[in-house]
Amino acid sequence: MQESIIDNTLWQQANVQSFWGDIACCDHLVQIYEDEKIFIDSLEGFAGTGILNGDSVIVIGTSCHLNDLESRLNNHGFDLDALRANDQFIPLNAEDLLLKFMVNGWPDETRFNECVKQLFVRARRDGRSVRAFGEMVAILWSKGNRSATAKLEELWNRVCATEKFCLFCAYPKNGFASDDHSAIPHICTAHSKEIGGWAKSSSEIFYKHTA
Repeated sequence: MQESIIDNTLWQQANVQSFWGDIACCDHLVQIYEDEKIFIDSLEGFAGTGILNGDSVIVIGTSCHLNDLESRLNNHGFDLDALRANDQFIPLNAEDLLLKFMVNGWPDETRFNECVKQLFVRARRDGRSVRAFGEMVAILWSKGNRSATAKLEELWNRVCATEKFCLFCAYPKNGFASDDHSAIPHICTAHSKEIGGWAKSSSEIFYKHTA
């Protein structure tokens, strides 16, 4: 990889490369996190390690989280302009993308598939592998649209099966009612692995099978 894109020494000091390097191409990961720093730490590791591996990284997030991630990647020496120009880093606003395929509060499968197809044509340039982060499900969940959330997770699982890529989703824990004990397990069953989302040191970060 060109030195203009990333300073490898700086990134290795973050102590997350080995964790994120173990994920499989078909993993569908979920993190239900307690606070923003824990989540951004995870997203930084997911995206940064993917770029280091030569993958294309699609990040569909809120404007706030996109800004936080890009600030961190810049601080680690990533040349984001070069990565964007090469479609190796594709940041997208989650609210804007939802508008492209949601119809009357429900994900339209044809429109969704077309959006995803266009993204993968860009991301697969030069035969690269792809990893993607998506926050659209968390947005739908926060609006109380549980059925649409489940449907969108289902659509993503179908894409994972055919496109062979790793997908990372995240939900803030405060979006789940304290008296609803079935909600979090229900979300986890739509994913292959769950990442710890509470305050732990970087050496204790782990993921576990949920299926």
